[in-house]
Amino acid sequence: MRTTFDAEVDAAYISLAPETAPGRSVLNVEVESTGGSVVLDFDSEGVLLGVEVLGATKTLDREFLDAAERIDE
Repeated sequence: MRTTFDAEVDAAYISLAPETAPGRSVLNVEVESTGGSVVLDFDSEGVLLGVEVLGATKTLDREFLDAAERIDE
């Protein structure tokens, strides 16, 4: 599992698949929350590939974000 965080856009991505080839995600299910939204990425077989969190600083625990790989630096 790999977690990345981009503070510039306040978004985090939690990758649940070891390698996700471009185009593998074919279904995105968005769930709105008070602080932002969560997008679940699925492949054609229904396997959950990853979770994108928009409004990450309002939705995720600060310690979790601090441990994530920063991609905005």
